[in-house]
Amino acid sequence: MDERGEWVIYCDGSAVPNPGRMGLGAVIMAPDGTRHTLSQAGTGKGCNNEAELLALMAALSELKARGATALRAYSDNSVLVAQLGPDPSKPIVRLADLFSQARTMLSSFDRVQLQWIPRHRNLEADALARAAVGLPSKIPA
Repeated sequence: MDERGEWVIYCDGSAVPNPGRMGLGAVIMAPDGTRHTLSQAGTGKGCNNEAELLALMAALSELKARGATALRAYSDNSVLVAQLGPDPSKPIVRLADLFSQARTMLSSFDRVQLQWIPRHRNLEADALARAAVGLPSKIPA
């Protein structure tokens, strides 16, 4: 496997209720096309934005452990993408430390692209996040 090639992440988080128990989900695709999934409960309680951020960070940790140097990450959370983009929007004070940790993690990769996608293109990561807190998958409209 070419671990120097580009890895792809689809990540999502869930908070039930919001704020509440957090579920983290991610679909990770290796450069050779191998798929890995992540579905885990977050520690403590948090809001949806926190769960989304923790899901991305969990996926980034997994990629680092696998030797990845380049990645493309997709999230349906516009707040996450705006906060971690080149021109961060006004910070969410309560989550500032977590966003700072995520920026540090992202900067440890040689090449990173983070992009917003519509929810209907992130259903598998959403299902993994929901499963982590014992919820069924959402049925697309």
